[in-house]
Amino acid sequence: IVQSTFVNLWEKREMIKEDINFKSYLFRAAYNTALNYIKHEKVVNKYVNNKQESIEISKQNYVSHQPDFELQKRIEDALDSLPPQCQKVFRMSREEGLKYHEIADELGISKKTVEVHMGKALKILRGYLQDYMIFFLPLVFFL
Repeated sequence: IVQSTFVNLWEKREMIKEDINFKSYLFRAAYNTALNYIKHEKVVNKYVNNKQESIEISKQNYVSHQPDFELQKRIEDALDSLPPQCQKVFRMSREEGLKYHEIADELGISKKTVEVHMGKALKILRGYLQDYMIFFLPLVFFL
């Protein structure tokens, strides 16, 4: 704080009037520098605390959103139970992110056939995963 006060004095040396009481001016400058430092530290501490809280919340969310391995296994089992063409269409849509017309073009089938395969796949998956559906409903409405 003292060093900062003297640096500030040096930078403003041309603006300081010669007829002032230098001792009082120096004391007031150091006092104001100290107050500014304290204010700044409060802001920094508040930011650090908020950042730490944010990190803690992120960690908690990460832990609470860890994949449920039982659910993953059920999904994989459900996908494996799909007919081969239906499974292929579903995986191309969900895992590769292809649109229905792109899947239809790539597999040489109509877009309507892709829609039928997707409907069939979703119906079978819903059947396999009906025990978990109660947990997903809140996610649908709140996310």
